Amino acid sequence: MVDPRAHEVNGTADDADAITEADAPWNADIERREAPVPAELHGQRLDKAVVTMAEEFSRNHLQSLIEAGHVLVDGAPSMTASRKVRAGQVIAVDLVPTAESRAFRPEAIAIDVVFEDEHLLVVDKPAGLVVHPAAGNWSGTLLNALLAHHRCAASLPRAGIVHRLDKDTSGLMVVGKTLPALTALARAIAAREVRRQYLAIAHGEVEAKTFSIDATLGRDPQSRVRMAVVASGKPARTDVQAIAVAKGFSALRCALHTGRTHQIRVHLASRGHPLVADAVYGGRAALGMTRQALHATQLAFVHPASGESVQFDSEPPADLASAWRNVVAAAA
Repeated sequence: MVDPRAHEVNGTADDADAITEADAPWNADIERREAPVPAELHGQRLDKAVVTMAEEFSRNHLQSLIEAGHVLVDGAPSMTASRKVRAGQVIAVDLVPTAESRAFRPEAIAIDVVFEDEHLLVVDKPAGLVVHPAAGNWSGTLLNALLAHHRCAASLPRAGIVHRLDKDTSGLMVVGKTLPALTALARAIAAREVRRQYLAIAHGEVEAKTFSIDATLGRDPQSRVRMAVVASGKPARTDVQAIAVAKGFSALRCALHTGRTHQIRVHLASRGHPLVADAVYGGRAALGMTRQALHATQLAFVHPASGESVQFDSEPPADLASAWRNVVAAAA
């Protein structure tokens, strides 16, 4: 086994050649391990030798470090995991943390706070902001912003996030700032005591002025990134009110009775009315919209500390507001 204790230094700015620009903010967390290749590993693959130097990391992660240029052989980056190494060559590994381990960190991201007290805050999320770190979005999320916004967020599950909005859905969200508030809000949502209304623009002209869609939702058996109406799914109900219908579009106000993943998007698509620009469920870009035409416009609940009923309203952002006006004007 290569002895990782042969040389161990912390990564610094001097390691710039082995650290990509994207990794630069985390230099302080990068440990360098360096050791010669022992005789028993002569002729073995580079990734196998690296695994013996950092057995606490997965082989996949270490291979990704090799491919990113974080492994040096005799001082030169070697980005081929299958390269054969020779006894006596010196391997240096910069152990850049995994993306997951870097996810739950405060980031100075501006958030639009509609209301805040010592118990909770209500934010107006812009389209494009991911709520919670996940594969493909390990930073730059609302959770990262909350960790920077107030110190207690770090001690709360999900930094106090009670419910989520899709990345490209804009609008209101409530976030707990204390564990009692977070718990009370989560229970209120589970008991369907939190009122949430959305503005949506769908393809096609709905026939009824008001209607409800009551259909169980679950993972699409054909695609894990989509949801679908499936018999084995969870109960879900959406109430829909048509505000304006014209020229192949419907401007709708939707109220959730449940909060399933992609609920409004899937329910409307199942009726042949996918949201404008919602490519995942069959919507096409139109009316100037390049992201799904959905905005969380109203949020109402009982304040967990005061016991008072509170309501918050949000006007849709410019893209959706313009598209909405077009449909309303055409219907007039």
